Order: sequence, then structure tokens, then C-alpha cells
Amino acid sequence: MEDGLERVLLVGVELNDDTIDIITSMDELEELVKAAGGVVISRVIQKKTGINPAYFIGRGKAEEIKNYCDELEITTVVFNDELSGAQLRNLEHIIDKKIVDRTNLILDIFANRATSKEGKLQVKLAQMKYRLPRLVGFRDYLSREGGGIGTRGPGEQKLETDRRHILREINNIEKQLKEMEQVRSIKRKKREESNLPIVALVGYTNAGKSTLLNKLIEFDDEGYEKKQVYVEDMLFATLDTSLRRSKLNNGQPFLITDTVGFVSKLPTHLVEAFKGTLEETKYADLLLHVVDASNKDLDIQIKTTFDILKDMDVLEKPIITVFNKMDKVDISNVIYDLKYVGEKIFISAKNDVNLDQLLKIIEDNLPQEFRKVKLKIPYDKQAILNYFMNNYDVNNIEHKEEGTFIELTINSLDYEKYKDLLI
Repeated sequence: MEDGLERVLLVGVELNDDTIDIITSMDELEELVKAAGGVVISRVIQKKTGINPAYFIGRGKAEEIKNYCDELEITTVVFNDELSGAQLRNLEHIIDKKIVDRTNLILDIFANRATSKEGKLQVKLAQMKYRLPRLVGFRDYLSREGGGIGTRGPGEQKLETDRRHILREINNIEKQLKEMEQVRSIKRKKREESNLPIVALVGYTNAGKSTLLNKLIEFDDEGYEKKQVYVEDMLFATLDTSLRRSKLNNGQPFLITDTVGFVSKLPTHLVEAFKGTLEETKYADLLLHVVDASNKDLDIQIKTTFDILKDMDVLEKPIITVFNKMDKVDISNVIYDLKYVGEKIFISAKNDVNLDQLLKIIEDNLPQEFRKVKLKIPYDKQAILNYFMNNYDVNNIEHKEEGTFIELTINSLDYEKYKDLLI
């Protein structure tokens, strides 16, 4: 161990039909290991025409890796793809070190980072569904002394002891998540009644979504969280989604929510488990696709996000591509595939560059139109006045004998609803 960190060897297989460059994928795997609390000592890449069903890599390569581990004092071997239970077991028997695949690594990071009850349950469910068909492979794996990468969450419980118990636990978690989904549905209905537009931040992990959200939010007293979201230059720094309140240049408030960051080869178990959270994008009026413009693989990241949004069936929504971190790169070096980029803007959330322009683009692309109006509200309809005071920026307010007069900018839905009060 180096300063308490696990010493990790990365293993990747390059196939002829790979759509992602192996070096790019391995670099990302190294960042995932860092996020999980390990240090990468070396990496091994094998070119193959197909996957070995018994060892994933060839048996000879597995024996070669065992020698690397002994020489380099490796404690953990991390594979860049998902392994079957048989492959896990066979590799452990030959290499005699802890074997972790990419899926388990990501699940492990999520188990360590989730803070809300729902987030923890979602991760636990994904881990159990991942490990259930691999119980044979996990017998030796879980019997090793010590914890570390790949052992957080339900891995610490003897999962292999009772398959029926695990199935009951999966059923129990799914039931709890269903109840939480109903609560979320009630909250969503309440939000919809407020007629406030909803903007969702989506994109690759570490693209700067949380930094941007913190720059856009406005503290208020309407029951939405006031605190800023956690930010760190690391993959999956934040997992639990947050709903905040912000304001357009015209004074119109809107709600903004972030989502869990995407990553290439995102485990299907995780996408499935977090479907309830990601579902928030389906109810958003507008998506901001935040991209790290300084990342050399931004094209791959853009396509990865596009593919996930396509699977979620939300591509018909207005999408603005927000090229972030322009403080780190010259605009002439930002090269991307026009196929995946429509409306776009270049910003630096960190340095407050072009955020006003971003708010203007959001305003222009929201399906609701906004109008400046003057309203007269009778004194017997003060609930309507409270609604406007709570949900809009009221520019002028005058109390006269015949009622309360206000000036403000409202959306088209409220315009139609309250047009009999127009003056």
C-alpha cells in the first residue's frame, strides 16, 4: 500500500470492432481507480480478435499478469470490462490477487459517494443484481482479508450464503424505491402546478455540471435547498440529484436540476437502478448538455451522453450544448461532430464567462413564452397575489382602494390563466 492506497494494475483488451480508443478508455479507468481510492502502478493491454470465455484474456496472459503483480507488489487487478462469475473465479485462482472489473469499480465508487437514502438504496440494488449471478466467483473474493476497492456496500455481507435471502432483499429494496418514486411523483406534481420551467443538467462526469449549477442558483425561501452542491475535480464527485431555483435575465424564476454524470460503458445495472432519478430529465422543459471543452476526448463523451439520452427517449426536447471550461482551451481547438450538436454556447462556469448569454439562450429555448404585464388583483383574491409574490419577481406593487396593482414578467401558462386580471 502507498499511503494506505491500494496498488492497482489495469488490464484492458483491444478488439478490432472497439468504438472507443483503448488508450482513452484506459485513461478513464485510471481516473476511476483514483476516484475509488487506489493508485495505478502499471497497465497491461492485450490485442485480441475475441474474448476468452474462461479467462477474458488468454490463460498465458493471466499467468504473465501474476508475475507482474508479484514483481510490482500489486494488491488489486482492475479489468476495463465486465467479467462473468466464472472469469472472476478463474482469474483469481491464477493471479491470486483481488480482481475487480470496470462495472464493480463504478458501483464501488457510487456506494462510497451516495448520500441520500434513495441513492444508497439504488446503489445497493445495482450491486446485488450485479453480484447475484457471480456468487461462485465472489466466494473466494469476499473471503480475502481487508476491505478496499470493490468491497463496499453489500459486498461486506456474506452474499454467497443464501441466494433466496438476496432475492428477498432485492424485492424489499425495489419496494422501498417504488414508495420513494410515488413521493417523488407527488412532489413533481406540486412543481408542475407552480408552472415554473424546469431545466436539467446532463453530461459526462466531471464536465462541470455542479460548478455551473452553483453559479446559476438563487437562494430563496420557497422550500428549495439553498446550499450549494459539492464540487471536486474528480469523476463522480456528486451522485445525488439536487433541485435548485434560479432566475432568467427577465426575472422569471425557473427550477434547475442536475443528474448523475455519465461515463463510457456505464453499467446497465446502474442505469436501471438510477432510472427513477434520471427520469427527472423526462419532465424537464429543456436540457443543458454540459461538455468539458478542454477534454481531448470530448467527441467520445458527447456521443456517450447522446446515446444515453437516446435510450431515455428525451432527444425530442430542446437541448443546448454548453461547452464548459473554456478557461482551459482555445476555442479554435474545440473540435466536435456537428451531428450531435445543435444550439450551443461556450462558457467558463468557474470564471463566470458568458453565463448571462447562457441565461438568454435558456430563455429563448424554453417552450413557455414570457410577457411583461400589469395586473389588478382584488383584495378578495389575495391567494393569487401570494402566488405571484412567491413565484415571480414583482417589479412594482401598489395597494389602492380597488385592489393591488403589480407589474411583472409571467409565462404564457399563467398569462392565459390570469388574463382577466390584466390592465
